[in-house]
Amino acid sequence: IIVTGGGSGGHIYPALAIANALKEKATVDILFVGAKGKMEMEIVPDAGYEIEGLPISGLQRNLSISNLAFPFKLISSILRSLTIIKEFKPDVVIGVGGYASGPLVYAATMKKIPALLQEQNSYAGLANKWLSKKVQKICVAYSGMEKFFPKDKLVQTGNPVRKDLVNTESKRVKASERLGFSSQQNTVLVLGGSLGARTINEAMINCLPIFIETGIQVYWQTGKLYYQEMLVRTKKMDLSKVKITRFIDEMDLAYAIADVVVSRAGALAISELCLVGKPVIFIPSPNVAEDHQTKNAMALVKKDAALMISDKDAVKNLSEEVMKLLRNGGQKQTLSSNILRLAKPNAANDIAEEVIKLIAA
Repeated sequence: IIVTGGGSGGHIYPALAIANALKEKATVDILFVGAKGKMEMEIVPDAGYEIEGLPISGLQRNLSISNLAFPFKLISSILRSLTIIKEFKPDVVIGVGGYASGPLVYAATMKKIPALLQEQNSYAGLANKWLSKKVQKICVAYSGMEKFFPKDKLVQTGNPVRKDLVNTESKRVKASERLGFSSQQNTVLVLGGSLGARTINEAMINCLPIFIETGIQVYWQTGKLYYQEMLVRTKKMDLSKVKITRFIDEMDLAYAIADVVVSRAGALAISELCLVGKPVIFIPSPNVAEDHQTKNAMALVKKDAALMISDKDAVKNLSEEVMKLLRNGGQKQTLSSNILRLAKPNAANDIAEEVIKLIAA
């Protein structure tokens, strides 16, 4: 089986969850195919899987000279994909989204190899819409996806998440000890994705004086692009109850200690938050195709399962919204209960079942 895609943790971790579920079900040989220079080229080998890289990159949304190279990179990546397929001889190809997914899945369909797409967002990207006509199955996280894909190919599985996120509440004391926090005090967990989110970090610089003054503990993931800058900008603050980190390895402990979460609205973050059932304020990134993070967040807001602040209002309004939510126990409970109902804890297993069906067919 070839698993292809990546570019961000939101694509890589679901791909690994699917691979792990497949290994539990059957004796399988799994190869990952990613994009050269992207995160997957490090994370996947660390997880114990082989990976090949394609020379693909994304189209820039603004006018950029690098876009002129895109057609050549795409053709080169399709040709390289055909070579990988010829050498590895997969029974099935799984595309999880991200740069490498398009050329590899397309090459597989050219060779009549069964293929499955895993669409994580509530709004499908161009590549997956185009590939949907050629693949056999499409596993989705949201209802109503027949507006993008052939209805007869759809299976609503949810998004795969890491197994260690089940039952995080029992880990609160362990988490507080590991982080040097009190398990009895309110804690805000701030997530901007693996690379970071400029708006969320700017908002946090505004929020910190209020949080510090009121004794709120903060676990703040800045992302690697902003870590050093945020350390400099908070140097004169009392950070005894604030932990600033570029990346969080133990997400189960981070969720365990959190009373309120502030997060971007990527598909992986949403799936994890549904599973752990935490009250969340989403600040969707405006810098994504078709504004899909706002659509992801709104799917939960409409069900009274989350709150949302627009990117342009976050710096000004975040501290007030967090404080209001922390003080409103009833609202926190409502948001927790409603978001938990949307969890799909068996997603990786269900997708693995669909893959095995394709092999048997």
